[in-house]
Formats: sequence, structure tokens, C-alpha cells
Amino acid sequence: MPVNWPRLNKNYLLALISNHIIYYPTPITLTYAWSFGALAGICLVVQMLSGIFLAMHYTPNIDLAFSSVEYIMRDVNNGWFIRYVHANGASMFFIVVYFHIFRGLYYGSYMAPREHLWCSGVLLFVLMMGTAFTGYVLPWGQMSFWGATVITSLVTVIPVAGQPIVEWLWGGYTVNNPTLNRFFSIHFTLPFVIAGLTLIHLALLHKEGSSNPIGSDTGVDDIPFYPYFFAKDLFAFFCFLFVFAFFVFYFPNVLNHPDNCIPADPLKTPAHVVPEWYFLPFYAILRSIPHKAGGIAAMGGSIIVLFLLPFIYSSEIRNTTYRPIFKFFYWLFVTDFIMLMWLGQKPVKDTYVIAGQIATVYYFLFFTIGISLIGKIESKLVNYNS
Repeated sequence: MPVNWPRLNKNYLLALISNHIIYYPTPITLTYAWSFGALAGICLVVQMLSGIFLAMHYTPNIDLAFSSVEYIMRDVNNGWFIRYVHANGASMFFIVVYFHIFRGLYYGSYMAPREHLWCSGVLLFVLMMGTAFTGYVLPWGQMSFWGATVITSLVTVIPVAGQPIVEWLWGGYTVNNPTLNRFFSIHFTLPFVIAGLTLIHLALLHKEGSSNPIGSDTGVDDIPFYPYFFAKDLFAFFCFLFVFAFFVFYFPNVLNHPDNCIPADPLKTPAHVVPEWYFLPFYAILRSIPHKAGGIAAMGGSIIVLFLLPFIYSSEIRNTTYRPIFKFFYWLFVTDFIMLMWLGQKPVKDTYVIAGQIATVYYFLFFTIGISLIGKIESKLVNYNS
């Protein structure tokens, strides 16, 4: 029996590769918009590898963290390259994932029978946000320190237990050395959790099959993934690599806040505390509500509503070609999201606050009422025309 195990394992591995990569049935109508999922997986691998190499030289101590980052940049062989790949890789990761999410929204990838697939993807997005936030604190610059202070302080809104939870997160009564140690541990651990959940996400994808632009699940127009879509994803990868390299080699700091190049100073608050650019839409939603608890609830609700989306939409129309009303409101939503991103970096003034409130209202209306109502209207129009 033990003699046959290597053969069984080898045959199982070959069958796995054959069924889920080479001969995996893929709709022939897939466009390059479906390549963002593969690119997200590549980004995860890049972040994990570069992060491991950075962790070999990083020191999670408030007196040494900033200096250790400078040491990586100046004295470690190719340390500047590893750090810029990791820092810009985070932004590239979010760009790819945002495109992946918006593609899913446009083509209705959240519809049955892919509800669990969509929810697992949203959970991956939440874990990404947690990983990015804890990682942003590690350089221990001005924006790192004050960003951690502001965001973790939001937990105090929880009745009774809020303050004890914050003190537990901080490891004391202020953001200090225990906080940095804990964030480093969380930041190093979460990518492995994301990798595990990614496998579940892929298993759910291969169980239900990929969605497609025409909304057909008959399988009649399916072709093998290899070599057709392998070549397509490979071309998308090289295009992505060109953009990634452009930022790493020519504009490595353009997506980072300049205040984070200043060592953290607990006695000097920056004039305008803002998170990284990929958090700005949710930060704008937080600030648009004048009440602290209400703002936190709205920010949390902006993520929770993504989980509820598969259960809100009830129409049977899958082909976006037959959803002209939805197209209009969808692109209005994309504009709204970009507007929130722009408003998130602006100072707290009446004009920006009012604009943020209007954008926030549309954000929630699109998910809670708009998608469901639009779906019903379009269903009636299709039935009437037929």
C-alpha cells in the first residue's frame, strides 16, 4: 500500500491541474474584464513574498521602526526595490480588486447561484482592508501614528465595552510600542488567512462556473481555459506589470502621503489626517455624518450592504445589454464612488460635507433601493416587449 501512495498523489495532482486549469470549462464570451481576478491572485503572491523579505529586516519597536525602514531603503541590497514593490503593490492590489468588484456589479456576478462566491469575495475585501490598515502603521511615520490613533479611537463608540476594547487594542492607554507589535503580528498573519480564503473563493468559482457578459449559464459556449484564456490572462499580466513597474521605478511615492516620511511625533498632530487613497471613499462616508456613532455605522454599512446585495436583487435578467436603465445608474454610481474618493481627502468644510452627504445617500440608495427597483422595472419592460 505505501508503494502506491506517490503514484496516487501524482495522479491526483495531475487530475486537479487538468480539471481546474487546463480543461476547466470557460465561457467563450469572457473579456479582459475577467482577468482582474487572476491579477488579484498575482498581487497577493507579490505582497506575501515582498512582505516576508521586508520582515527579515524590519524592527517592530517605536524607537527603531522608522530607522529600520530607512535601513531597508539605504543599506539592504535591493531593499529600496523590495519596499517600493510592497508599498506600491498594496495600491495595485486595491486597484485590481476595485476593478474586479465593479465588473461583478456591472455583469451581475452576485446573482444566484453565485451568492456565496460573491460573499466570500467581499469577505476577502474586508480582510484586505484590515491587512492594509495594519501595514500602513508599521513605517511609524506621522500619518501612520495619527491614522492608527484616529481609526482605533472609533471603537470607543461601542457602549460600555468601547474603551476597554480600545485599551486592549493599544496594549495600554495610548498608541505605543505594544500597539505596533500587535499590528505587525496581525499584518503578517492576515495574508495567510487571505490565501486560505482565496482557495475557498476559487473552489466556489469552479463549483458554479464563471459568469459572463451575456448572462448565459447553459455551458453550450464553454471552451477549455488553456490555452485560450491562459494566453489572455498572460497578456493582461504583462500590461499590469508595465503599469506596476512604471510606478515602482518612476513614481514610487506618488500614491503615499508625504507626511509619512516624517518620524511619528505624538506631540504634533498633522494639519489634515487622512488614510491611504483606497480608504478615502469610506472615510468620506464616515465624515459625512455629523454624529460620531452614525458616521461609524454608515461606514460599516457601506461594506455590509455588499454582503446583502445578492439577496436584495430579485430580477432574472442577467444580460447587461438588456438593462439600459441599470447602465445609467451604474455609471452614475461609479462617478459617485470617485467623487467620494476625492471628497475623502478634502478638509472638513461645509461645501465638502454637503457634497459628501449627497454622495453617501446615493451610495446607499443604489444598493438598497436602486438595484432592486431597477431590476423589477427592467423585468416588466422585457415581459411587455416579449
